Formats: sequence, structure tokens, C-alpha cells
Amino acid sequence: MTQLKQINIFLTLLLTVSLFACDTSNTSDSLSLEKQQLGKQIFFDTNLSTPPGQACSSCHLPSAGFADPDREIPVSRGVHPDRFGNRNTPTAAYSSFSPEFHLDTEEGIFFGGQFLDGRSATLEDQAKQPFLNPVEMANADATSVVEKVSNSDYASDFKAIYGETIFNDVDLAFDKIADAIASFERSKEVSPFSSKFDAFIAGDTNLTIQEIRGLDLFNRQDKGNCAACHPSTNENNDIPALFTDFSFDNLGTPANPVSPFLSQDLEFNPDGANFIDFGLGGELADISENGKFKVPTLRNISITGPYMHNGVFNTLEEVLDFYNERNNDGVIPEVANNVNTEELGNLGLSAQEKNDIIAFLKTLTDGYNNE
Repeated sequence: MTQLKQINIFLTLLLTVSLFACDTSNTSDSLSLEKQQLGKQIFFDTNLSTPPGQACSSCHLPSAGFADPDREIPVSRGVHPDRFGNRNTPTAAYSSFSPEFHLDTEEGIFFGGQFLDGRSATLEDQAKQPFLNPVEMANADATSVVEKVSNSDYASDFKAIYGETIFNDVDLAFDKIADAIASFERSKEVSPFSSKFDAFIAGDTNLTIQEIRGLDLFNRQDKGNCAACHPSTNENNDIPALFTDFSFDNLGTPANPVSPFLSQDLEFNPDGANFIDFGLGGELADISENGKFKVPTLRNISITGPYMHNGVFNTLEEVLDFYNERNNDGVIPEVANNVNTEELGNLGLSAQEKNDIIAFLKTLTDGYNNE
């Protein structure tokens, strides 16, 4: 066989593989888009709770940065108006970038997972839990959820993606419901990277002088030191800054005595007013992790209040005051063990410097229009 013929055969094979890859990619992209659209329908379906009335979007509304739109109460209300969760609902935006829950053996620190205590390793596992939580969507079991989806307007779309007989296997169908929701949560619609900060990084707009000062204070180790846990850059150049390192921390946050969770029926809070949220430590049954919660993204932070795991602070100003004055203000932590004493407290920020940091934080809200 001549060398020229060998080259021609190689090029032909290479072209065939390339075309096959393109066809496969196009098919995969189409299926991914269909799953995202299906997941969106499930995400916004208020018929999937018992009684009907609450959807995933009820506590993760796009206009509220995919967090709870009800800012009047510090924690989230379930489909039953007298039932409340024990925590302030975290944003679903950018949650898809959280790695699976794991222990970094070199640092000896836990990272990732879903929920504030990392109890779900993946988005898919997280998507199932609110359906069956008695203080959230309050369905009796997976069968109830699957039956509702099978009777929905989008049931034919569900079968087109997952198979005509998918509803015959409840466990598999419930897995696929979670799969579709997770597909939507991985979409650009949920994580658009469309803030003023993103436009600034892309060179499409400028930050104001105050916002620049705030960014500098945010990054400086001798000032705000916010970037220690909320890095404003990303080592992976393919992904913009996520403003979280997905680690777990006890900030020394005080308890929230006005949380309605504390006074609800003992069936849903046996400890009553004596309830203490141990966060990661409670999940792992490890006192060395007590009081630690997953570091949230600061993207959309100006529209996702109230703040902290128990919603104890209503405004960013209150949060900055706490970060700045902790150790001096006499505030008693809900969990006194394992408090981070190195990266916050005694920051010495002036009123102007706190305002500058808040001005920068407001540049992280998605939907910026530079026109």
C-alpha cells in the first residue's frame, strides 16, 4: 500500500469519526435541551405537592435569584401554612457547580454536596427530598409524586424521553423526575452568569469607583477578606467565578428566636424552642463539625435575603456589621464550638468601607443590561 493511499484512508476514517461525533453531539444536545425543558415544567408544577399549591419554584423563584421570594419570614413555609422548615432556603442558582460531597484528605475539610449541610451528594438526590419532606411538599411517598407526573400535561414528553413504560416502575420514574429537574438546574437559565460583574470581566462595562473600591476590599486579606471563602476568581478558566469555595464553616451565627420553626407542632420540631441546628456536625454525628454550614455563592446575594442558615439577618448591612464586629458585640453563637476566628470578626471596616463592599456585592445580580 502506497504512503499516499495510507494517508487518504486515514483522512477518510478521521472524517467519518468526526461526522459521527458531530451527529452524536447534535443528538445529545437535542436530548439535553428536551430534558431541561421537561425539568422546568416539573420545577414550576404546583400540582406536585399534597395538597396542591407548592412547586420547587415556590422556594426557588427566578425573580428572587432562585431563592425564597418570601422575605417576611426567616425560614421557608411548606405547602401546609402552619409548617416551616428550620432553615432559610439557599439559592438553586449555580448549585450545579457544587462538587459531590467529599472529604479533602489533604486539607481535612469537607466540601460540596447539596443543601446547607451537604446531606445530598448530587443534584438528583437533592431534587427528590422536598417532595417527601412533611414540612415542604408533604407527599406521602414516591408513588404519589409519580402518579401526579403521569397525569400531568407533560406526561407524554416524559415518556418520549424516558420510555413509554417508564411510569410502570415507580422507583425508576422517581429517579427520572429528579434527573429532569437536575437537567434544568444545570441549564444556563438557572446559572446565566449575566451580572454586571460578568460584563465587567468580559470588558463590556465598567464598575463605578465605589464598586471598584468594594471589590478591592472584598479581596484584601487585611480588610474584608471575603474572598477567602468566596473567591472572586476561578482557577478553571472555563467557568467564571462562583463566589464560593463550597467548604463548610461555623461563622458564629446567633440563633434566631423569632423563627416560626421553633413554635410549630412538636411533631415537626420535637425540641421546640430548645432546638439547635448543628449543621454538618448533625448530619455526620461529628461534634468537630458542629455549627458548620456550606459556604453559599454570593451571586444574586442582594436579592436572596434573609441571610444565614436561619435567616437571622434581614439585610446585607446587618451581615456586614456582624462580620465586622463579631467578637466585640456580645452576640452569642448558636453553636459555640468550631467558630471561625481567623477570617472574620474585628475587621475594622469603616462605615464607608462596608458600604463599598455592599455596592460591589450588588454587581453580582444576574440580568444586568448595559444599554
